[in-house]
Amino acid sequence: MVPYLLVRARVADFVAHLQTHKTVYAPHRKGEASFAFAPVEDPGEVVLDYNRTLHSVKKYFLPPTETLLSFDLRTSEFAESEIKPCDAVFLGVHSYDLRAVHKLDHNFRQENPERNYLRRREQAVFVGVSFEPDAFHFSGSVGVGSRDSSGFDIFLTKVDAGYALSVHTPAGEELVAGFDLREYAAALPVPPAFKQHIYVPQDKLSEVFDHSYHNDIWLEVAEKCVGCGTCNLVCPTCYCFNVEDSVEVTADGGQRSRSWDGCMLRSFTVVAGGEVFREESAARQRHRVYRKFKYISDRTGEPWCVGCGRCNQACTAGISIVAIVNRLVNDYDRETAAAV
Repeated sequence: MVPYLLVRARVADFVAHLQTHKTVYAPHRKGEASFAFAPVEDPGEVVLDYNRTLHSVKKYFLPPTETLLSFDLRTSEFAESEIKPCDAVFLGVHSYDLRAVHKLDHNFRQENPERNYLRRREQAVFVGVSFEPDAFHFSGSVGVGSRDSSGFDIFLTKVDAGYALSVHTPAGEELVAGFDLREYAAALPVPPAFKQHIYVPQDKLSEVFDHSYHNDIWLEVAEKCVGCGTCNLVCPTCYCFNVEDSVEVTADGGQRSRSWDGCMLRSFTVVAGGEVFREESAARQRHRVYRKFKYISDRTGEPWCVGCGRCNQACTAGISIVAIVNRLVNDYDRETAAAV
């Protein structure tokens, strides 16, 4: 695979070229220090050198709120909403966010495939970009490097002159066709180091979590947690939702809709009859972390956290999932050594 050089001065031209093929979604500046994916109107407003977006591209395949169906109470008939593919280029996606999409693909294909999500996923094309790890990124600890190009159609690696552009799929070849690029002959610079780390692999974590259900850290973290659920809402691999029916004022019909929900919210654990099956904040904290490193991981052999750092950065109480996991590892190692 021969990489090409996309010089910095021609990035906007490249974005405009992509727009001739499909709708393009890319990171845009949102305020002074935040970024968000949005449809591209002005190629010059696209930002490729950023730390992370507020939300991942998940929102385009699993919208925060969507109507599932409408119903007629007079005739007892209903009609499902029409779902169209996201026939678009997602430009400037970091490796951990595409890995998160692949994990959602896995979740929504199991047992009863989720029609809406899988339909939207059709025809999406991904152009990745490398990133410089900041104080919150730890994707390297869960097997996702800052230059991991797996799954992308095109990948851009930042270099001094701009970006080294590599094409990985036929869809990527179609996108670059007709855009003048020259070969990138120099060696790629050394990838930057991560500043945050989980220090053991998933196979060790599975063993650690087998012995951590009653660890004191769950109560300690719960004392700081304010129960806002932000960690769930910014997570690119969380996919829990709530479903509600709303009836029109005329009582002739209504709609069924779903919206994002989160296991850290007490209301999420309330079921029929008013029973709360995860009343304590400590139990909700434990469940969240076990979902990322134990429950699904035992079936797949992979962590279900992609190390984006959003939950750590966004937490209003300063709770770090990295610190939690490393504490569990240290406690387990100490207890194991004492038992010898």
